[in-house]
Amino acid sequence: MSVKEIKEIIGDKKGVEMLQVIASLYPSEVVFSTSFGIEDQIITEWIGKNNIGIEIFTLDTGRLFKETYSLWSRTLERYQLNIKTYTPNTILLEDFISKKGPNSFYESVENRKECCRIRKIEPLQRAIKGKKIWITGIRSEQSVNRHDMDFVEYDEVNDIIKIHPLFDWTFDQVKMYCKEQYIPYNVLHDKGFPSIGCQPCTRAVQEGEDFRAGRWWWEDQSKKECGLHAVKS
Repeated sequence: MSVKEIKEIIGDKKGVEMLQVIASLYPSEVVFSTSFGIEDQIITEWIGKNNIGIEIFTLDTGRLFKETYSLWSRTLERYQLNIKTYTPNTILLEDFISKKGPNSFYESVENRKECCRIRKIEPLQRAIKGKKIWITGIRSEQSVNRHDMDFVEYDEVNDIIKIHPLFDWTFDQVKMYCKEQYIPYNVLHDKGFPSIGCQPCTRAVQEGEDFRAGRWWWEDQSKKECGLHAVKS
């Protein structure tokens, strides 16, 4: 089924209804990736509270904030569901750290991208292997690169169709929805962290800064993607 056909079937359906339609179209072939960001918590709520047949997975890079791990535990307790966990390949990670040290990502973009490849991209490829649809919490306002995306799109790099149910939501809408629905979210979001990744690579943003200014802040703005949502050039 093409992106156009999926869009036509979804029509004006939003939220829970959209996810239910996708799950029925592709039984056992839909996955949702959560990093326990505030957007992901909304989608987890929709899946968990409505027993939608979508597998949830996460990537444990080994360098997450303690607040993220705490929220992970709260999420499991709240929804009583399985969140399949993928970790870095031990051999690749040990070799990388042995050669370049634990914090080489500060030294060059190349090192940082290699770290992301080992800790995120390779595990992601295992997580989505054999699946047809990948649900994400991406929103268009999160970065310049993401403005060019659409709420349903074909990911040529990973050969999978991606659907972003919250694509046109603002950060304020996301926070308000979580508060209204009492959805647990990472406390760091209330401390200046609109985007939360690995602890060494994430800082709070200042007023007026871009949403992702706190990610890999030592790098050029145009390079600030880890590769999970890369666009083939």
